[in-house]
Amino acid sequence: MNKLSINAIAAAIGLAFSAGAMAQTMSKVEYQSGKDGIAAEYKSAKASCASLAGNAKDICKAGASGNEKVAKAELDARYQPSENASYKVRVARAEAEYSVAREKCDDKAGNVKDVCVKEAKAAAVSAKADAKVQKKTADANETANEKSAQAQGVADGKTFKAQSQAHEKSAEARKDAAADKRDADFAVAKEKCDAFASDAKSNCMNEAKARFGKS
Repeated sequence: MNKLSINAIAAAIGLAFSAGAMAQTMSKVEYQSGKDGIAAEYKSAKASCASLAGNAKDICKAGASGNEKVAKAELDARYQPSENASYKVRVARAEAEYSVAREKCDDKAGNVKDVCVKEAKAAAVSAKADAKVQKKTADANETANEKSAQAQGVADGKTFKAQSQAHEKSAEARKDAAADKRDADFAVAKEKCDAFASDAKSNCMNEAKARFGKS
Protein backbone atom coordinates (compact mmCIF):
# COMPACT_ATOMS: atom_id res chain seq x y z
CA MET A 1 0.00 0.00 0.00
CA ASN A 2 2.76 2.45 0.81
CA LYS A 3 4.40 2.25 -2.60
CA LEU A 4 1.06 2.64 -4.32
CA SER A 5 0.20 5.60 -2.16
CA ILE A 6 3.53 7.26 -2.80
CA ASN A 7 3.16 6.72 -6.54
CA ALA A 8 -0.34 8.13 -6.50
CA ILE A 9 0.75 11.17 -4.54
CA ALA A 10 3.71 11.65 -6.85
CA ALA A 11 1.38 11.60 -9.82
CA ALA A 12 -0.84 14.15 -8.15
CA ILE A 13 2.00 16.64 -7.78
CA GLY A 14 3.49 16.01 -11.19
CA LEU A 15 6.43 13.75 -10.50
CA ALA A 16 6.66 13.17 -14.24
CA PHE A 17 8.39 16.53 -14.69
CA SER A 18 11.76 16.32 -16.40
CA ALA A 19 14.87 17.09 -14.34
CA GLY A 20 15.10 20.49 -16.00
CA ALA A 21 11.46 21.32 -15.38
CA MET A 22 11.67 20.26 -11.74
CA ALA A 23 14.48 22.74 -11.20
CA GLN A 24 12.13 25.55 -12.21
CA THR A 25 9.70 27.15 -9.79
CA MET A 26 6.17 25.90 -10.43
CA SER A 27 3.27 28.32 -10.66
CA LYS A 28 0.88 28.99 -7.80
CA VAL A 29 -1.85 27.22 -9.74
CA GLU A 30 0.29 24.10 -10.12
CA TYR A 31 1.26 24.29 -6.46
CA GLN A 32 -2.34 24.55 -5.31
CA SER A 33 -3.30 21.71 -7.64
CA GLY A 34 -0.56 19.62 -6.08
CA LYS A 35 -1.83 20.38 -2.58
CA ASP A 36 -5.36 19.41 -3.58
CA GLY A 37 -4.07 16.16 -5.07
CA ILE A 38 -2.16 15.31 -1.89
CA ALA A 39 -5.21 16.05 0.27
CA ALA A 40 -7.40 13.83 -1.91
CA GLU A 41 -4.89 10.99 -1.85
CA TYR A 42 -4.50 11.22 1.92
CA LYS A 43 -8.25 11.14 2.40
CA SER A 44 -8.50 8.04 0.19
CA ALA A 45 -5.56 6.30 1.89
CA LYS A 46 -6.97 7.05 5.35
CA ALA A 47 -10.40 5.76 4.34
CA SER A 48 -8.86 2.49 3.21
CA CYS A 49 -7.59 1.98 6.75
CA ALA A 50 -11.13 1.98 8.14
CA SER A 51 -11.70 -1.63 7.11
CA LEU A 52 -8.75 -2.77 9.20
CA ALA A 53 -8.62 -3.38 12.94
CA GLY A 54 -6.16 -3.30 15.81
CA ASN A 55 -2.52 -2.55 15.13
CA ALA A 56 -2.92 -3.17 11.40
CA LYS A 57 -5.18 -0.13 11.33
CA ASP A 58 -2.65 1.93 13.29
CA ILE A 59 0.11 0.95 10.86
CA CYS A 60 -2.08 1.83 7.91
CA LYS A 61 -2.93 5.26 9.35
CA ALA A 62 0.72 5.95 10.16
CA GLY A 63 1.65 5.09 6.59
CA ALA A 64 -1.03 7.36 5.16
CA SER A 65 -0.02 10.25 7.40
CA GLY A 66 3.67 9.76 6.70
CA ASN A 67 3.14 9.63 2.94
CA GLU A 68 1.12 12.83 3.12
CA LYS A 69 3.88 14.67 5.00
CA VAL A 70 6.54 13.47 2.57
CA ALA A 71 4.44 14.49 -0.42
CA LYS A 72 3.89 17.96 1.06
CA ALA A 73 7.61 18.39 1.68
CA GLU A 74 8.40 17.26 -1.87
CA LEU A 75 5.81 19.64 -3.28
CA ASP A 76 7.25 22.55 -1.29
CA ALA A 77 10.72 21.64 -2.55
CA ARG A 78 9.49 21.81 -6.13
CA TYR A 79 7.63 25.05 -5.54
CA GLN A 80 10.52 26.81 -3.84
CA PRO A 81 13.69 24.76 -4.47
CA SER A 82 16.44 25.16 -1.89
CA GLU A 83 18.85 23.02 0.08
CA ASN A 84 16.75 23.62 3.18
CA ALA A 85 13.65 22.36 1.35
CA SER A 86 15.52 19.26 0.23
CA TYR A 87 16.65 18.72 3.81
CA LYS A 88 13.04 18.88 5.00
CA VAL A 89 12.12 16.21 2.43
CA ARG A 90 14.80 13.87 3.76
CA VAL A 91 13.71 14.47 7.34
CA ALA A 92 10.05 13.91 6.44
CA ARG A 93 10.97 10.57 4.87
CA ALA A 94 12.93 9.52 7.94
CA GLU A 95 10.07 10.45 10.27
CA ALA A 96 7.49 8.72 8.06
CA GLU A 97 9.49 5.50 8.02
CA TYR A 98 10.01 5.70 11.78
CA SER A 99 6.31 6.23 12.41
CA VAL A 100 5.39 3.07 10.52
CA ALA A 101 8.25 1.04 11.99
CA ARG A 102 7.30 2.15 15.50
CA GLU A 103 3.72 1.04 15.01
CA LYS A 104 4.88 -2.34 13.71
CA CYS A 105 6.76 -2.85 16.96
CA ASP A 106 3.43 -2.93 18.78
CA ASP A 107 2.88 -6.38 17.28
CA LYS A 108 5.69 -7.58 19.54
CA ALA A 109 6.01 -7.78 23.31
CA GLY A 110 8.56 -7.57 26.09
CA ASN A 111 12.21 -7.11 25.30
CA VAL A 112 11.65 -7.98 21.64
CA LYS A 113 9.35 -4.96 21.38
CA ASP A 114 11.80 -2.72 23.24
CA VAL A 115 14.62 -3.72 20.88
CA CYS A 116 12.34 -3.15 17.90
CA VAL A 117 11.56 0.38 19.08
CA LYS A 118 15.23 1.19 19.66
CA GLU A 119 16.17 -0.16 16.22
CA ALA A 120 13.45 1.91 14.57
CA LYS A 121 14.71 4.98 16.43
CA ALA A 122 18.31 4.24 15.46
CA ALA A 123 17.34 4.03 11.80
CA ALA A 124 15.58 7.40 12.06
CA VAL A 125 18.54 8.98 13.84
CA SER A 126 20.88 7.67 11.14
CA ALA A 127 18.72 8.99 8.30
CA LYS A 128 18.36 12.41 9.92
CA ALA A 129 22.08 12.57 10.66
CA ASP A 130 22.87 11.85 7.02
CA ALA A 131 20.36 14.50 5.95
CA LYS A 132 22.03 17.04 8.23
CA VAL A 133 25.45 16.19 6.80
CA GLN A 134 24.19 16.74 3.26
CA LYS A 135 22.65 20.09 4.20
CA LYS A 136 25.67 21.39 6.11
CA THR A 137 28.02 20.26 3.36
CA ALA A 138 25.91 21.91 0.67
CA ASP A 139 25.60 25.12 2.71
CA ALA A 140 29.35 25.20 3.35
CA ASN A 141 30.15 24.62 -0.32
CA GLU A 142 27.73 27.34 -1.36
CA THR A 143 29.34 29.81 1.03
CA ALA A 144 32.79 28.81 -0.19
CA ASN A 145 31.79 29.29 -3.82
CA GLU A 146 30.41 32.74 -3.05
CA LYS A 147 33.61 33.75 -1.25
CA SER A 148 35.72 32.28 -4.02
CA ALA A 149 33.81 34.25 -6.63
CA GLN A 150 34.28 37.43 -4.65
CA ALA A 151 37.98 36.69 -4.21
CA GLN A 152 38.70 36.11 -7.89
CA GLY A 153 41.29 38.53 -9.12
CA VAL A 154 42.03 39.60 -5.56
CA ALA A 155 43.94 36.83 -3.88
CA ASP A 156 44.18 33.09 -4.44
CA GLY A 157 44.70 32.69 -0.72
CA LYS A 158 41.14 33.81 0.00
CA THR A 159 39.76 31.18 -2.34
CA PHE A 160 41.84 28.48 -0.68
CA LYS A 161 40.73 29.65 2.76
CA ALA A 162 37.06 29.55 1.79
CA GLN A 163 37.42 26.03 0.43
CA SER A 164 39.28 24.91 3.54
CA GLN A 165 36.53 26.28 5.75
CA ALA A 166 33.96 24.39 3.72
CA HIS A 167 35.89 21.15 4.14
CA GLU A 168 36.18 21.75 7.88
CA LYS A 169 32.44 22.31 8.28
CA SER A 170 31.68 19.22 6.24
CA ALA A 171 34.09 17.13 8.32
CA GLU A 172 32.57 18.50 11.53
CA ALA A 173 29.08 17.59 10.30
CA ARG A 174 30.19 14.05 9.49
CA LYS A 175 31.79 13.74 12.93
CA ASP A 176 28.58 14.87 14.66
CA ALA A 177 26.53 12.47 12.55
CA ALA A 178 28.82 9.57 13.43
CA ALA A 179 28.44 10.39 17.14
CA ASP A 180 24.64 10.49 16.86
CA LYS A 181 24.58 7.15 15.05
CA ARG A 182 26.95 5.60 17.57
CA ASP A 183 24.74 6.71 20.48
CA ALA A 184 21.64 5.31 18.78
CA ASP A 185 23.33 2.00 18.04
CA PHE A 186 24.57 1.82 21.62
CA ALA A 187 20.99 2.28 22.83
CA VAL A 188 19.97 -0.71 20.70
CA ALA A 189 22.83 -2.80 22.08
CA LYS A 190 21.90 -1.93 25.67
CA GLU A 191 18.30 -2.90 25.06
CA LYS A 192 19.37 -6.26 23.69
CA CYS A 193 21.38 -6.87 26.86
CA ASP A 194 18.18 -6.64 28.88
CA ALA A 195 17.21 -10.01 27.48
CA PHE A 196 19.94 -11.52 29.68
CA ALA A 197 20.33 -11.72 33.44
CA SER A 198 23.08 -11.58 36.05
CA ASP A 199 26.63 -12.11 34.71
CA ALA A 200 25.45 -12.64 31.15
CA LYS A 201 23.80 -9.22 31.18
CA SER A 202 26.88 -7.60 32.73
CA ASN A 203 29.15 -9.16 30.13
CA CYS A 204 26.81 -8.03 27.37
CA MET A 205 26.85 -4.45 28.68
CA ASN A 206 30.63 -4.42 29.01
CA GLU A 207 30.99 -5.63 25.43
CA ALA A 208 28.55 -2.99 24.20
CA LYS A 209 30.40 -0.22 26.05
CA ALA A 210 33.72 -1.38 24.64
CA ARG A 211 32.34 -1.59 21.11
CA PHE A 212 30.85 1.90 21.16
CA GLY A 213 33.50 3.59 23.28
CA LYS A 214 31.30 4.19 26.31
CA SER A 215 32.51 4.25 29.91
